[in-house]
Amino acid sequence: MRCKKQLIGIFSENVRYFRKSKQFSQEELANHSGLHRTYIGDIECERRNVSLNSIEKIANALDVSPDVLLKKNKGQKNG
Repeated sequence: MRCKKQLIGIFSENVRYFRKSKQFSQEELANHSGLHRTYIGDIECERRNVSLNSIEKIANALDVSPDVLLKKNKGQKNG
């Protein structure tokens, strides 16, 4: 049986990927999204269950659709 990555892991990897692609620090993403820097760090380390409101704020700050942050990208590994 193949082990599939949980949604929170996919989301955290995507936030990190798009944040770095925009050359934002965690603090800059926090400022653009109206969230706290440590909250962004916790998201990227899979320590937070993120609300839909926060997903929307992060997506807007990264200029992507919220669903993009929840989809597994080709470069991501299973499990």
